[in-house]
Order: sequence, then structure tokens, then C-alpha cells
Amino acid sequence: MNATLPAPMDVKLMNVTASVLFLIFAGLTLGALCLWVLRQPVFALGGIEVRGEVTHNNVLTLKANVAPHLRGTFFTVDLDATRGAFEAVPWVRRATVRREFPNRLGVTLQEHQAAAYWGPESGSQLLNSFGEVFEANVDEVHRSDLPRLLGPDGESDQILGMYRTLAPLFDPLDAEVTQLELTGRGSWRVQLGSGAVVELGRGTPEEITERIERFVKTVPTVARQYGRGADALESADLRYPTGFALKLRGVTTVTTAAPKRK
Repeated sequence: MNATLPAPMDVKLMNVTASVLFLIFAGLTLGALCLWVLRQPVFALGGIEVRGEVTHNNVLTLKANVAPHLRGTFFTVDLDATRGAFEAVPWVRRATVRREFPNRLGVTLQEHQAAAYWGPESGSQLLNSFGEVFEANVDEVHRSDLPRLLGPDGESDQILGMYRTLAPLFDPLDAEVTQLELTGRGSWRVQLGSGAVVELGRGTPEEITERIERFVKTVPTVARQYGRGADALESADLRYPTGFALKLRGVTTVTTAAPKRK
């Protein structure tokens, strides 16, 4: 009776190695075959469907600008690169790109909604409704009532928030805030539609609000004492602890002693 002897260890190791190498080779071959198939013209992109907000962009122009950046077929095209190409177009804030069978890309766009001009008048920057700075042709802004906001880089969202807080406070004077600035020293300054400049000083939104409310309640009375209305305002300085300095056309006065500015 013949007993079957176990295979030597080196033979087992060779068999295992051969099996592993075969599987690797088969996997690489299959992968290469799949990649070759996916790159065939039959899987070429058949088109791009653009949806969403396209108020400031023509769909045909959008496609023409993005097309040179597209590489690959329906299965191999880089969706992140395609999204970046769309988001590089002026006025486009966000793009979502998806494959849509059998051979198209679906793109949904969100445009910037201009909320303010940002920086000096010579610039081309705007703020969107989220307080984000973006570059665009300011001549394409469809609104005529946008304020101009100025301040340090990185503070745009804070300044837009402050504008939204402060602008309604001047309504009792029938005055529109056309410009708000946060200086490098952290002091706030507004300019009204009449051209009047109001220094607000430093402080929290609550502290600034309190100063403006006191000013708005008092300035009509002060103006009447000199035979003028609030629309005669040329400038005001609210940086005093218990009052403000006021300049009307032809008249300058201080409503209270001012020991020291903030």
C-alpha cells in the first residue's frame, strides 16, 4: 500500500506564488481591456445639459468655454475638473456635475446674487448674498441700489452683516446708506445718499446701533433749532460717549461736551 507523501514546502510556495501572479496578470489584463473599451468613440460624450441659474451667462457660450477643458469619454471624464471649469466662469458660484446615461453630462448652476460692490470704485469686485467676494463685470449688475462696502480682506461677510443691521436704522431720516467702511483701525463709517459722512466709531453691533438710534432721534430737533431739516446734514461724528458732533449746511455745533473720543 503506497502512502501519498505531502508536497515539499518549496513546491507549495511556488504553487501559491504562481497562482498569485496569474491572478495579478488576469486582473491587469481585465483592467486594461475595460479601460480600452471605455475609451472607444462609442462612449464619447454626446452633450451637456445646463440647468439652474443662467441669468448672467448664455448657455451656448458656457458650453463653448468649458468644452476645451473636457477630457475623456462619458465614463472617464473628470467630473471635478469639469465642475471647476464651470465655476471658473464669471458669475457662477457653484456647479454640480453628474453623468446622465447614456452619454450626457448634467450640470446645475448656481449664480452669484450681487448684494454689494466691494472695494474702491475702480475695482471689479462684488459681494454675493453670502458675503463672498467674486470678480465680475460690474456693468452687468442689474440693480441700481447696491451699496459699496469697504474693509480689510477676509472681513467681507462681517461688513455685509453690519450693513444689513445698520441700513434700516437711518430710515426715520429718509436717508439711504450708500457706503459702509470698516477702517484698518476697526472703526465704522457710513456715507448717506446725500453725500453726508457719519463716523460711527468702534464697538459691537449693539453699541453702534445704540449710537445711531440716539442720533436719529435727536438730529431732527437739533436741525430745526437752526431752521433746517435733517436733509441739511453734511457730516456727523458719533464717537463721543454721551453725544455727537454735527455739521449742517452753514452751521456747526456739538450737542454735549465731549471729553474724549473712543
